[in-house]
Amino acid sequence: MAQPVQDRVVRLAELEIDPARLEEYRLLLREEIEASIRVEPGVLTLYAVSVKGHPDQIRLFEMYRDQAAYEAHLQTPHFRKYKTQTQNMVKSLRLVETDPVLLGAK
Repeated sequence: MAQPVQDRVVRLAELEIDPARLEEYRLLLREEIEASIRVEPGVLTLYAVSVKGHPDQIRLFEMYRDQAAYEAHLQTPHFRKYKTQTQNMVKSLRLVETDPVLLGAK
């Protein structure tokens, strides 16, 4: 069902992870995503995928209820822990800001 897009914050994150630390990174990412979905009502969607054939190239799709929910997410203990513990694993990070056009889910 399509959702209204006004006020939604949708971002894409393109990360390259140190291959030697990939499994450790994935465990921390899983912990962060599970906590965010469980305890933050403003976090609507967090998807993590890797580029086919390149497991060290992680792509995140993030959707927040609004800007305030996104900013609150950045201040949570679980997100801060993730950022601190993964900072030496992430070789590159590119954040892509978007303008949602149509958001659908089943």
